[in-house]
Amino acid sequence: MTDAAYPFIPLPAWQELAPEEMASRARSFYEELAGRRTVRDYAPRPVPRAVLRDCLRAAGTAPSGANLQPWRFVVVQDAALKQQIRAAAEVEERAFYRERAPKDWLEALAPLGTHEDKPFLEEAPALIAIFGERYGIAADGSKQKRYYVDESVGLATGLLIAALHHAGLVTLTHTPSPMGFLREVLGRPANERPFLLLVVGYPAEDATVPDIGRKSLEEIASFL
Repeated sequence: MTDAAYPFIPLPAWQELAPEEMASRARSFYEELAGRRTVRDYAPRPVPRAVLRDCLRAAGTAPSGANLQPWRFVVVQDAALKQQIRAAAEVEERAFYRERAPKDWLEALAPLGTHEDKPFLEEAPALIAIFGERYGIAADGSKQKRYYVDESVGLATGLLIAALHHAGLVTLTHTPSPMGFLREVLGRPANERPFLLLVVGYPAEDATVPDIGRKSLEEIASFL
């Protein structure tokens, strides 16, 4: 047996709670997240950078394959860059809605009112482009394998969305396909693959959302 790369230490920052406190926290957290909605109408006022930084720190606490933390977040607040991202995204969106999307997919999207125009990519005060490292690069230039990249980055993205909602902001997950333009516009290295574009900000005063529901617990979970 080889020596462990990391020393093992006592579990930090954990304290057992009384069952009543656990239940209260669980219900409070659920009720807070139950109010989260995808928003497409944004106010232009800027988001404090300190808030974004701490939300990104929260995302960085996610578990990852072999603790290699293969996520990379690029916060875009520059108006010219947001304009470039919107222009490139809408090229892909037009091709999707007019040529690539199967009929049943378009029918599923129709009640939500989505379409090829994405003004929120310019209107929102911040975009967070999320990338996954396909492989790492050692000091000598050699490639280093990454494990469970999509799963790891997905977990970090979920924590980021929850943290932003908890901080009082709204978000939209945008996944134009393909997303290679994000790497080009933002000058990211070849070992990074775009995962998702997260739109972040405050809702516009006249923002509206579809009147949708969510599946019940019985529809999404089983206790055996």
